[in-house]
Amino acid sequence: MRMSPGRVRLAAGAFLVGASALAAVSAPMVQAAEAHQVNPYVGATQYVNPLWKAEVESEAVAQQASNPSLAAKMRVVENQPTAVWLDSMGAIGGPSGGMGLAAHLDAALTQKTSAPEVVNIIVYDLPGRDCNALASNGELPATAAGLATYQTSYIDPIVAILSNTKYSGLRISAVIEPDSLPNITTNSGVAACQTAGPLYEQGIEYALNKLHAISNVYTFLDSAHSGWLGWPNNASGAASEFVKVARATTAGVASIDGFITDTANTTPLQEQFITGSTTVNGTQVISGTFYQYNPDVDEQSFTADMYSRLVSAGFPSSIGMIVDTSRNGWGGPNRPTAASTSTIVDTWVNATKDDRRPHRGAWCNPTGAGLGQFPQTTPGGYPNSHLFAYIWAKPPGESDGSSTAIPNNQGKGFDRMCDPTYAPPGAGWNGALTGALPGAPLSGQWFSAQFVQLVSNAFPAIGGPNPTPTPVGTPTATPVRTATPTPAGTPTATPVRTASPTPVATPTATPIRTASPTPIVTPTPVGSTGTARCSATYSVTSQWNNGFVTTVTVNNTGTVATRTWKVTWTWGGNQAFVNTWNATITQSGTAVTATNMSYNNVIAAGGNTTFGFQATYSGTNTTPTVACSAT
Repeated sequence: MRMSPGRVRLAAGAFLVGASALAAVSAPMVQAAEAHQVNPYVGATQYVNPLWKAEVESEAVAQQASNPSLAAKMRVVENQPTAVWLDSMGAIGGPSGGMGLAAHLDAALTQKTSAPEVVNIIVYDLPGRDCNALASNGELPATAAGLATYQTSYIDPIVAILSNTKYSGLRISAVIEPDSLPNITTNSGVAACQTAGPLYEQGIEYALNKLHAISNVYTFLDSAHSGWLGWPNNASGAASEFVKVARATTAGVASIDGFITDTANTTPLQEQFITGSTTVNGTQVISGTFYQYNPDVDEQSFTADMYSRLVSAGFPSSIGMIVDTSRNGWGGPNRPTAASTSTIVDTWVNATKDDRRPHRGAWCNPTGAGLGQFPQTTPGGYPNSHLFAYIWAKPPGESDGSSTAIPNNQGKGFDRMCDPTYAPPGAGWNGALTGALPGAPLSGQWFSAQFVQLVSNAFPAIGGPNPTPTPVGTPTATPVRTATPTPAGTPTATPVRTASPTPVATPTATPIRTASPTPIVTPTPVGSTGTARCSATYSVTSQWNNGFVTTVTVNNTGTVATRTWKVTWTWGGNQAFVNTWNATITQSGTAVTATNMSYNNVIAAGGNTTFGFQATYSGTNTTPTVACSAT
């Protein structure tokens, strides 16, 4: 897996796969479902989402002239597998110009070779979702009616697609409802979580019963991260909650194949100079402000801790742990090269820790974060963690939440943890600001500045050597002395919420910026005898008080493939662009010109491609007449 994780295997000139193209792809032979594996990632490649790949390629194109080295790194990154987030009922069927679950599975079939193919999906639409957050609230109310809708209009359609024998040769790895059971564990005092908690348990029980019944589906419960559940009270409470929900299912603990940590978060895989027993001047470093007596300082220690607790609670020893390493690298120029020489604990920790956040609760678009380990199977170095794989559950470059309040009809509120000017109250913050990146869009939308940062700060560095992990228990730079015991009665630390992204395929007013797929067709060779012509249709897919979203479809009406295409129109009002995708769009007054990108210039005779944008308006917003020209 490490050599070529999820490499795209499509015909030249057609690396994008879209729903409109699937009919043109020869249907692969139905493969009989294999026996259910212990670890679905063994011997397998992972699915590369072509929409996310196109986003990364667009960033690489933008960087090519000014920073070709960074562009080259982005083109390495674009071939990495990422998860498909089913964050709404609309995401299952797919929005206009996007890909639904079946389209992604069809695309995975085209990528699949003789090796097994894993498709990572995130099941994420519980009623009252993210009860202790605002940036990623969901569409279903925390009511009995909301639960019924979740079961019949969300889980059942997913199960119907996954049950199709057409997909029996794929391994589907389903991460179940990030943040939900951890919120039950630690936020029982929050009124919204008190209401949502029982619905979470019932919803997850229903999902597990349905998904486990499909032999090629593998279920992984979200178990937060070390900065949330690492304290012993939290960890033991979480293990009890997980086994409680598992035992309520028809198959009991067998309904769960494993657990995932650090989903959409940035907690380091391993702190290079710090362990839970490291001391400075005779004092435990975990007694400092940053760790607050939490002994699990990183994900390798937390996964080992949780595995032991889960097995002790009643799960079989065959379960495995997955870590989302999409954004926990913390490389770049600010990565420490040695432990501090200070004898003051807080000073030492702040200078020594790889995690550059001001607080472990800083979950939203953290400044300084980098890509972590590339997806791989059964990574070594941490035998006590029982790791099945590293995956990129959170597609790098997708925002955790907006830096300022942005009106929308997706149910997403403004969480001040995403505001770079906000100084959160509470233990350990001491007046520090959130450290969130400025200029962030709504959760799930493409955030260019964040992606550039992630690639620049990747650790291991892209193109560099893969570091050998320090074996667990090896002494760190600061000698370990007799640990100062944790004071009796130390309260359970305030839990840290995992970033909860809303990903590609949200069919609502403020859409996620995703590349529209190029249909897979057999193109007429460019330069053949004939005429290049095109037409375009302009469709407003959603509109609200002062904003709207449009998809433009460019159709090749000629007899040869296009080399280039251009669409023009004149607006009749006061429209202005907010966000564009899949075309280079310029505006001069009311006149607009959209031209092809480098990857979607060729449209086969009879084929089409799409581009889109989000814009604002005042007054009226009439549909303009569009013109299309091609060469």
